Amino acid sequence: MDAQSYTAALADLRGLRDEIKKARATLARLEAQRDKQIGLLAIYDRAKAERIAPAAGLSLAEIVALVPALAPDGLAADVPETAPAVEEVPATPDQPGAGSNHPAAQAPGAVAPAMIGPVQEAAPAQATPADARPRHAPAQPPADAPAEQGAPRTLPSIPDGAAGQGWFTHTANLLSQRPNFTQQARSTVFLDTDTGVLVHRNQTHRLSLGAGTAAEILTAVFDTVPEGVERIYITAGDPWHRDAARYPYLRDAVAAWLNAPTPGWRTDTGRGRDRMAGHFVHARHPVGRYQRDNGDQHVEIRSVGEWFDVDSDNPATVRDAFVLLWQALRRHWPDAVVMGSPSQTGRDLWTRTIPQRGQYAEGYAVLSEELRGLLHATAGQGRTELILPPGVPDQLPQLVEYDRTFAYAKHTWKSPVGTPRRVTAATFAAWSQKEQMRALYGCGHWQVRVTVPDTWQHVGLLPAPAPGERAWHYPSTPGTTFTTWAGGPEIHTALSNPITPWKVEILDGILWEDGKPLDDWAKKLKETWTNLTAQAHFQGASQQSRAAHLASRAVRAILLYGIGSFAQRPRMVTGTTPRTQERDVPTDAEIIGFDDEQITWQKPTGFSRDPNAHPEWAAAIWSGARAALLTQRHRDDNTHAGALHTPPGSVIAFRTDALYLTQPEAWPYHHQPGDYLLKGHLAGPVSAPTTEEELLTLRDAGRAALAQSTGEA
Repeated sequence: MDAQSYTAALADLRGLRDEIKKARATLARLEAQRDKQIGLLAIYDRAKAERIAPAAGLSLAEIVALVPALAPDGLAADVPETAPAVEEVPATPDQPGAGSNHPAAQAPGAVAPAMIGPVQEAAPAQATPADARPRHAPAQPPADAPAEQGAPRTLPSIPDGAAGQGWFTHTANLLSQRPNFTQQARSTVFLDTDTGVLVHRNQTHRLSLGAGTAAEILTAVFDTVPEGVERIYITAGDPWHRDAARYPYLRDAVAAWLNAPTPGWRTDTGRGRDRMAGHFVHARHPVGRYQRDNGDQHVEIRSVGEWFDVDSDNPATVRDAFVLLWQALRRHWPDAVVMGSPSQTGRDLWTRTIPQRGQYAEGYAVLSEELRGLLHATAGQGRTELILPPGVPDQLPQLVEYDRTFAYAKHTWKSPVGTPRRVTAATFAAWSQKEQMRALYGCGHWQVRVTVPDTWQHVGLLPAPAPGERAWHYPSTPGTTFTTWAGGPEIHTALSNPITPWKVEILDGILWEDGKPLDDWAKKLKETWTNLTAQAHFQGASQQSRAAHLASRAVRAILLYGIGSFAQRPRMVTGTTPRTQERDVPTDAEIIGFDDEQITWQKPTGFSRDPNAHPEWAAAIWSGARAALLTQRHRDDNTHAGALHTPPGSVIAFRTDALYLTQPEAWPYHHQPGDYLLKGHLAGPVSAPTTEEELLTLRDAGRAALAQSTGEA
């Protein structure tokens, strides 16, 4: 680019800026007009929010927020008052924390909460800045999702007395049991929608896909494979994004693509033992489920990106990867079938490791819905945090990426089993120090009040709720006190970290027996991963080597997403309603898109009676993985690795199982699950990233630079 074209491009950019300003002004004017119209409708004495919401394209909650008088009867009484979960100064006995079972808030004579860690002087009574994080911030939300605003969430607590004790049971007649049937394989093809190349078994075809709509894909595939196909993996092209420029968010574009007319086909209503009905709207990896109008054929359209990242790999290589995956799994599971997604496959394989004799031969009982809901609300997943200046230099000397190899497989050797018991603050305080430490080493989930030491100068150790439905941050400002829930591995790390112990007060807790329900499953997957990784290494630079590498990544996805499937989040159902029948939109649904023909909506369905719902297992593994990002011992090398073993100010970011640093570390790597692998190294000076997008750009540059320096490019 020369100076003239640079100047012209700047002029174009200014023009775009002005157009964006105009569009925003127009949008603001239309929204104000809409809100005014809603206010006028509310004057009508029989106006109902559930009728106005679909007409306005808003959710019921948004209508009520605009016009509180339209709230359904009793709604206001059902909304509890909440207080911030992060406090500016440590609470005194006269200021119990909101949302906790702090004994100071109980009857006279109740004991104080159990305190673990060094005794510290109370902070001064003046207001000090809370850890609102100009330095340590949660990573930015995806570009296709609206930003969350507002105060930090207040996490739920277990009710006092008999009401809370009633949570500590299992759901009646709901058990994870070994299946007594053989899973059926599905006829599968692999399609690149950019090139039209289709691979079916050992045959390769080239299709004409037109605009790449679901209808055109179905027509072309079934014309080419007349005997029928049950699963279509899209290996490249992402056809559901082709009209993305017309929609404000990718989810809207995906929903429109999935719900576009498909003559001769309709949305699948599900069948068989692994019954999955309806489309799954996901911004990047959606699932379209269709059936013939006569009901005699069913087919899924899925993204192969659910399994692994495809880097210009052709459909034949992807096909070979799935064949190698199936062959490798069959060495451990003679009846193994590769199902539609890694999570489905992982859960199915796990059920086939449930013991046929012994204590759990009858199966693993599912927790009460109340405890599952509590774990859903209080047990976060991977740590994702971007640390901003002045927590790191404005100009980084370098950017070094370490990734924990097959990380979650390191933390499956012990999991909670049996009927959980409640450990109140009073019970915990009555135990000896040995009993307390044994409990924290065990399988537990704890409600705690945490105080950051006055001398602390490193990253935060424990998650605290941040604004947003599932958002977390990690307070690190000295003197900050907050109330949260955390697993035993993280609590133990806070108390025994190599720098200085944190003050932790046990307010409440859930404690299980230690068991090994996932150990056999994880060992088999680790062996499968090791074998495929070795194949990829020794095959040389061939298509089979690449296929083996992709298959090894698929095994990682099976374990990773299989663990996630145990968490069993409350489900969201997506549907469409013709504009002429908008009163039929469910009253508790959120409008996520609409056009001249139909309204697209989604609504939560709560917890299903899933026999394999075990959020306690997922929570324990996630807690162990977050703790290992901070400190992890390598016994054979008699050394430690992790963020707390780096100088203060050298940690740039955390991303699930990866660390980004300003300097390299001499951490051992033996190709074992959990080891820190040097994944990228970008020489500086580098401007410190301030958004997730900037971090990912630097990450990719660092990986490319390392590959070039080691001759792997």
